[in-house]
Amino acid sequence: MLAILARFPYVASMSKLEELKKQLRPGQVYRREDLAKWSNAVDRHLKQLLADGTLTKLSGGVYYYPKKTVFGDAPAEDNKLVETFLKDHRFLVASPNAYNALGVGTTQLYNETVVYNRKRHGRFALGGRTFEFRVKPDFPKTLSPEFLLVDLVNNLDRLAENQDQVLERVKAKAASYDGPHLQRVARDYGTVRAKKFFAHLLADTTAHHAA
Repeated sequence: MLAILARFPYVASMSKLEELKKQLRPGQVYRREDLAKWSNAVDRHLKQLLADGTLTKLSGGVYYYPKKTVFGDAPAEDNKLVETFLKDHRFLVASPNAYNALGVGTTQLYNETVVYNRKRHGRFALGGRTFEFRVKPDFPKTLSPEFLLVDLVNNLDRLAENQDQVLERVKAKAASYDGPHLQRVARDYGTVRAKKFFAHLLADTTAHHAA
């Protein structure tokens, strides 16, 4: 068998390519170095996989093995895409659209996905979509109503709504939350302005209840 492969290098190359394909999993996102673990000629194999449609290129050095559905190829999941791009699992994917579920009067829809992380800052196109990466020293592992409320105040200047009206509704909404927990979230993840806003707000609420 080895003698045959030596006489026909194209067959050997195809054999290695098929071995590489067997390692790929639908819906997964890969970096070049991930594929290099299973290939002795990763750049040539990448060209072949892109040419035959096995992989699609999402960004420089980032590739996707599409998951087939009855509606066509499913897009890459945000978390898998971001984790592969960052080469880090420490991040939080958010969107200003999530504020609309808080009940504080925001109704605008934004074509924007925000990624809080510790490594990259700036806007990057991944898989035909734009992600805004923002470096933050701390952020929670998952979104919560308390974090979203604090995050809204953090990003108030970026919103299209009337800021004063939104803040008044935030004040009313905060009264229905657990005060000490909300204060901890503001202290841990708020900007200087947000920390002051919630500190004054919750202090006033505490004083009101005490009276």
